[in-house]
Amino acid sequence: MTKEGRLESKVALVTGAGSGIGKETAVRFSAEGAHVVCADLIGDTAVTTATEIGDGAFGIEMDVTNTPSIKAGLDVLIERFGGLDCVINNAGVTIVGAAHEMEEDDWDRELDTNLKSVYLVSKAAWPHLVTRGGGSIASTASIAGIWAIPADAAYCASKAGVIMLTKCMALDGAKAGIRVNCVCPGFIETPMIQGYFADQPDPEASREYATSIHPLGRLGQPRDIADAFVYLSSAESSWVTGTPLVVDGGLVSGIWAG
Repeated sequence: MTKEGRLESKVALVTGAGSGIGKETAVRFSAEGAHVVCADLIGDTAVTTATEIGDGAFGIEMDVTNTPSIKAGLDVLIERFGGLDCVINNAGVTIVGAAHEMEEDDWDRELDTNLKSVYLVSKAAWPHLVTRGGGSIASTASIAGIWAIPADAAYCASKAGVIMLTKCMALDGAKAGIRVNCVCPGFIETPMIQGYFADQPDPEASREYATSIHPLGRLGQPRDIADAFVYLSSAESSWVTGTPLVVDGGLVSGIWAG
């Protein structure tokens, strides 16, 4: 079947593509005509996503906190598709805890996975985007990068860092035609958020509360964020860079009385 879409013939790397937002983004990119390399720390899940997509998709194992692993994945991508146009930095973890309670190893893991990985993957991809004459980098930040959440210090700090790193890279990439943006989701129905709820003293009450504070009356779906990534990676956003695009059902707009 011939695909015609907003990302026709583009080559995209999507990290964290084994589940949730990353998986849905890979599916949406393929539907819009892109060749997609699905990367995940758990390689089998990346391969599963690529297999479900079919032609034009390829799954690889990639540790986004490890430069040799990133380089090896990009080498495979370039060999298979000849270039790179779009990067989606989506891999991430959440470890619940206040700053004074967290173990140092947990802090480091969260900052490395959520923030340092954006730097490492973007740095490794940068020369390939320059070779193409420009391209797009878009990352998963969070409303937690703008709006503090109790007992979630490392996650909030890492996502705030993604927002500022996005702005800095946007300035540094402008002359090379590299646009850099991020998406700030609200609470999205993914394995990560399910794990977050499970870590709370009353998981069901936590879910109900999270749903109630979104003015549009529901938790987000991975498709809501994937569509934002399609926009930020397409020609429709050709004059958009350095932007944290909030997609949150109205959550951070103000106090919601319900």
